Amino acid sequence: MGESPASQSFVRIAGFVKGHRRTPSDIEFRDAMRKDAQSAMNKELNKLLATAPAGIQQKARTEFDGFEMLFGRFLHETGSSADWDKLTLLPDDAIKRYNSLETPAATDFKSLLNQLVVIKLNGGLGTSMGCTGPKSAIQVRNELTFLDLNVQQIENLNKAYDVDVPLVLMNSFNTDEDTQKILRKYSHIKVSIFTFNQSRYPRVNRDTLMPIPKSFGEESIEGWYPPGHGDVYNSFFNSGLLDQFIRQGKKYVFISNIDNMGATVDLNILNFLVNSPESQAPEFLMEVTDKTRADVKGGTLVEQEGKLRLLEYAQVPSDKVDEFKSVSKFKIFNTNNLWISLQAIKRNIEEKTLHMEIIVNPKTLDNGMNVIQLETAVGAAIKSFDKAVGINVPRRRFLPVKTTSDLLIVMSNLYAMRTGALEMSPKRSFPSVPLVKLGHQFSKVKDFLQRFASIPDILELDHLTVSGDVNFGKNVSLRGTVIIIANHGEKIDIPMGSILENKIVSGNLRILDH
Repeated sequence: MGESPASQSFVRIAGFVKGHRRTPSDIEFRDAMRKDAQSAMNKELNKLLATAPAGIQQKARTEFDGFEMLFGRFLHETGSSADWDKLTLLPDDAIKRYNSLETPAATDFKSLLNQLVVIKLNGGLGTSMGCTGPKSAIQVRNELTFLDLNVQQIENLNKAYDVDVPLVLMNSFNTDEDTQKILRKYSHIKVSIFTFNQSRYPRVNRDTLMPIPKSFGEESIEGWYPPGHGDVYNSFFNSGLLDQFIRQGKKYVFISNIDNMGATVDLNILNFLVNSPESQAPEFLMEVTDKTRADVKGGTLVEQEGKLRLLEYAQVPSDKVDEFKSVSKFKIFNTNNLWISLQAIKRNIEEKTLHMEIIVNPKTLDNGMNVIQLETAVGAAIKSFDKAVGINVPRRRFLPVKTTSDLLIVMSNLYAMRTGALEMSPKRSFPSVPLVKLGHQFSKVKDFLQRFASIPDILELDHLTVSGDVNFGKNVSLRGTVIIIANHGEKIDIPMGSILENKIVSGNLRILDH
């Protein structure tokens, strides 16, 4: 079946046609189509802008300028694949080791922290875990949410060292309203909390390359999307907060995902940045950690044209994917914990030198329409900053909660909670985190909680796979490698007090707690 003309135009404009020698007439035709697409997009955006309420017209115009620039790059750039031959593997000594950092004197803690701003990326919803509203509102430990724990961490810093480290949330139009309501409960807590919204971009019809929404009204909310966390730089700048913090004497910002429970303020890293000689002071520091077989799709650092570059899985040519996944060749991956000079962000924005690869994210709407979202990743900007470095940090600084499998780990006795931070139990005999794979019956938080009468003891667990209709009684212990499989039509109840060590459980097992 042949492609529709509109679909063909999408492929040609994006520059993905292979095996075809381009003649001068082909190039002229393609360039003409690009100009037409750019012009048509501009007209549609102006129509959209006219429907925006007067109070947000200026903000919308600024965001649309950013979107048009991204769309223009999308039309002219030749796909998202990296030029594999131009990439250079980093030698082992190119990444700084965390244990080589000096611990600052206690008398310096206050002056260091007074130069810091903390941004948490809070644009995501909890829909993938069956929740409504911001993901940061999901309860993690002791009825405390991701947001509660992050606030508690900063409050503890401020109290302990008599400082005022500001906590800044980058919300999206999906999470802002609910987040603002939640923030009211922190009015008596010693934390200065600021928020700003990332941009609101229109989704693009894959076939026509035109924006989906026809107005700014709520009825067209499905036509909009937040364009990835790479938008943090421009949105932070446009909010006025960047200049405000620079005027206050702040020097660095620590950016991380709000669901990474290991991403706490680290004084050793801050000390390294602040006290490096001026000629060597990094403008950008990316925390990386050792890759395991569970992290084979994580972005990694490589070198291109003398600059550090973040290589994402989506940018790897299809014939190089197995090579990219190799734990022995690409040994580290990006945790998305980033430390960046505020002045350097300001310079890059003002001089328009910030560059991040475009991520083309295809989606299918509820009405069956195929759309694309043009996004960027915050770490991809590393090549736009001077003297950028990667630092290999302990695994404890990467503890994301993307699924209920991750939630099981952070809710378990594997971790203890202290002032909002999770610390691995000293009773764990080795520092690695167990690999947990829960089946789709556990994917929603509500179902997950119903299937565990209490969270099992996993202090000695290496690997857990659970598939099918499985329930756990109270006080279950899981050790070594445990695989529990209930096939279709079967049900397994793990009895109260069970100890499963290096076990495979399958078939039917119905022993209920009484």
